Amino acid sequence: MEPNRERLLAWIDAHFDEQVAFLQDVIRVPTDTPPGNNAPHAEGVARMVEAWGWTAERHAVPAQQVRDYGMESITNLIVRRPYGAGGPTVALNAHGDVVPPGEGWSKPPYGGVVEDGYIYGRAAAVSKSDFATYVFAARALEALGVPLKGALELHFTYDEEFGGLLGPGWLLEQGLTQPDFVIAAGFSYDIVTAHNACLQLEITVHGKAGHGAMPETAVDALQAATKILNAIYGQLPELKKIRSQVPGIDSPTMLVGRIDGGTNTNVVPGKVVMKMDRRMIPEEDPVAVEAQVRALVEDAVRGLPGIRLEIRRLLLSQALRPLPGSARLVASLQRHGEAILGEAPQAKGTPLYADARLYGERGIPAVLYGAGPRTVPESNAKKADERLALDDLRKATKVVALTLLDFLG
Repeated sequence: MEPNRERLLAWIDAHFDEQVAFLQDVIRVPTDTPPGNNAPHAEGVARMVEAWGWTAERHAVPAQQVRDYGMESITNLIVRRPYGAGGPTVALNAHGDVVPPGEGWSKPPYGGVVEDGYIYGRAAAVSKSDFATYVFAARALEALGVPLKGALELHFTYDEEFGGLLGPGWLLEQGLTQPDFVIAAGFSYDIVTAHNACLQLEITVHGKAGHGAMPETAVDALQAATKILNAIYGQLPELKKIRSQVPGIDSPTMLVGRIDGGTNTNVVPGKVVMKMDRRMIPEEDPVAVEAQVRALVEDAVRGLPGIRLEIRRLLLSQALRPLPGSARLVASLQRHGEAILGEAPQAKGTPLYADARLYGERGIPAVLYGAGPRTVPESNAKKADERLALDDLRKATKVVALTLLDFLG
């Protein structure tokens, strides 16, 4: 194993400039979601891996299904690398869709600029970086030329920001894949073994618009919406009392992230639309939580004359929980992480949610691990000037490659 280990690490070092150039190309094709026109990026990635003689299966989600979902185009990729009999199928999953760049960048968000040992760009840290981590870990493994058993699959999907149902969820639902183990894109040195569930609701408050000079002729939807806001934020002290037993996960959270309403300054608002987010710790039951939140909202405006309420679920994602088999992934990643990073990565939960949960829902052990700094805030993930230290990309690639050798060698 030792000579193979050294050869694996040497290959990654020797091809690191090529890996950085690959990541620059992956960053340079915009995939803002919304609007979510992501098929062109998938096509570009498919062509890049096909240049090495690999086959990239393009799985286009039906256009109407994508539009109904609120996005423009999704093509998910599967790259299958079958080896000898007798081993497991390990899938590596990274998502190519990103939140829009927003303001405040000092570098072009789709430039892939390399400066002072960092690469800058939207998704340089989360999770286009792991397109490069996983592709070059796989190439390093195969470059050894030793007999391998089982199979490796690369899943490049394009729907994480909307919940993953048309990304990994769609690939699994269509029966296109059923791996034995999954490593999904990470965002720090930690190995994430659990994450929160998430409920998102769209709350529409209908009143009756009217002239601002004669408010008594109208029904103010914003006044009613204010009662709902007060009810939601009034719950926060109670949520703080609920504590998770999973290290890295604290308490449930709840917020209203977007409000749209009214037609003009001098018009009583006849309609207000709010989008809210309720994060659930792994110990909570999402069905019960949704019922509680709906009751909280309905009770806030119950009996108000002329007010009508619509509540529509936007997302209900399950928590990621450790499964039998997760421990084997964690042990391998920690052992190699300690050797490469000089410290064993911690296995812990995160208050975020990711599409790795969709593998877990089907009984497939999944953990999140990939290129990233010690802590998420260091990378400016989802903020201006998102960046990744090139040294962290190199180290993560080595850790993943050594783990693949454990499972498939």
